[in-house]
Amino acid sequence: MLSVLRVHLPSDIPIVGCELTPYVLLRRPDKTVTTDDVPESAPIDGHFLRYKWYRIQSDRKVAVCSVHPSEQATLQCLGCVKAKIPVAKSYHCSPKCFSDAWQHHRVLHDRAASAVNENGNEEEELFGRFNSSGSGVINASLSGSASSPSLTNGAAPLYPAAVAQRSGGETWFEVGRSKTYTPTADDIGHVLKFECVVVDAETKLPVGHPSTLLTSRVIPAPSPSPRRLIPVNGAEVMGHLDSDGRLSSSGTFTVLSYNILSDVYATSETYSYCPSWALSWPYRRQNLLREIVGYRADIVCLQEVQNDHYEEFFAPELDKHGYQALYKRKTNEVYNGNTHTIDGCATFFRRDRFSHVKKYEVEFNKAAQSLTDAILPTTQKKNALNRLVKDNVALIVVLEAKFSNQGADNPGKRQLLCVANTHVNVHQDLKDVKLWQVHTLLKGLEKIAASADIPMLVCGDFNSVPGSAPHALLAMGKVDAVHPELTVDPLTILRPYSKLTHQLPLVSAYSSFARMGVGLGMEQQRRRMDPTTNEPLFTHCTRDFIGTLDYIFYTADSLTVESLLELLDEESLRKDTALPSPEWSSDHTALLAEFRCKPRPRR
Repeated sequence: MLSVLRVHLPSDIPIVGCELTPYVLLRRPDKTVTTDDVPESAPIDGHFLRYKWYRIQSDRKVAVCSVHPSEQATLQCLGCVKAKIPVAKSYHCSPKCFSDAWQHHRVLHDRAASAVNENGNEEEELFGRFNSSGSGVINASLSGSASSPSLTNGAAPLYPAAVAQRSGGETWFEVGRSKTYTPTADDIGHVLKFECVVVDAETKLPVGHPSTLLTSRVIPAPSPSPRRLIPVNGAEVMGHLDSDGRLSSSGTFTVLSYNILSDVYATSETYSYCPSWALSWPYRRQNLLREIVGYRADIVCLQEVQNDHYEEFFAPELDKHGYQALYKRKTNEVYNGNTHTIDGCATFFRRDRFSHVKKYEVEFNKAAQSLTDAILPTTQKKNALNRLVKDNVALIVVLEAKFSNQGADNPGKRQLLCVANTHVNVHQDLKDVKLWQVHTLLKGLEKIAASADIPMLVCGDFNSVPGSAPHALLAMGKVDAVHPELTVDPLTILRPYSKLTHQLPLVSAYSSFARMGVGLGMEQQRRRMDPTTNEPLFTHCTRDFIGTLDYIFYTADSLTVESLLELLDEESLRKDTALPSPEWSSDHTALLAEFRCKPRPRR
């Protein structure tokens, strides 16, 4: 007979808006063991599985720490109470927690002192309600949380009036009847119970005792401070927001570049400082989606997107927000794992702003094969390919704008845009390979530029710091022959050094911060820039490395930068100044720039 051997949750801490799907280990009648579901519609040997989720509400009020939401609060800031700051933000789990958080916490006091809500109900309007359990409810809910009317959590209503049972000061509310449950804001501060039982398909009665598990208390999803768009011309007022919240300015568009950290690389061994629940993919994918959608970019370039996550999550979810998706998976000549978990580059664009014209795929493995065939004798090819073949790719997309800033002088003139999205090899001892990959990409883009008068954007994670040879090639159009990284060239593929050039007038978008005038937030942004390279101090921040690896380059003869997403500083992150964290779900930070196409001269 069908029997349940074990039930287990991948993460012990449930978060609002993040799906909970237990592992249910079964023994079939033929004694085989499986984790496959056995629904009522497809019983095995006359039996199926029935699932239920309960919320356990205790008569005892429980407060949650505002800094460490997985911890129970032990003290409260009386200054918050006097300032009428929402009580959820006043709780801390220990004196050390309160002391460490004070630098940021006191900002709440300053804001509360000056904030006056129009209707006088500033606590509820500005910060969200404090629910009956005594825990904080943040209004910025995750996609798919309680604010979504489509959420059903199985056949059970979300908020059933019936009480399942009451025992010892606890009340159990049934909240779901499917294997997967998504915690809602009403669950914050409460323990959830999962129940799985084998049911006779004919009588519909349970067979044997149910298998159960209890979660930790549900916590709200951490919500980082939103990042603003800073106009580079120094104006103190940003552009008007359109009806869906995007910056609306005739003839401009926004581009986001973001390495989202593939799940296969997000291990607790590598990121031991990040809580396990915040490192889990069910949490990170929702947090990343919320962040990406929140930027409302017209074009989105993502790196380290797993093949299965692209197909099953990002493409369908971003489609709901009006994006068309294109993807290039890494090749798998080196990678020997599951092909579904190979990552790649994904480019999305808003269908109401652009249409797809053409797609080019760059496989550096193929370029390596062609290179070795052309310049190396057969006896050296194997060693050369072992060094050059690293599975990296680039995705180049040509788009046509559905808007125009050409004016009446050029009616009907097509506005094309070429967007390159790449992830360059990571290994620091392969500096020649990094440079060769970047040079190969740029030569491909030069061919496109020669065939069409087209603005270009080159986005991605180049795994190269400012001042490195790849960065110099991108930003300066050449690499100085005495650059120290050119000494690493065991295959002599970089010689003669005079060939390491390109003719594209590329400029780093974020270097505009170094050239902008005086205005709101300008000095603050300059302090987050490296004055010697005019690049951000960091776009990647872990315990092992803090520095800039990501860039958005643009052709300065055809595009101008209008505004940039403000940079993070180390104090904007968690106190351990390392990513990923509960607030930010990648070890990289997102870059976003708003561009305007320059009017082309009449011919």
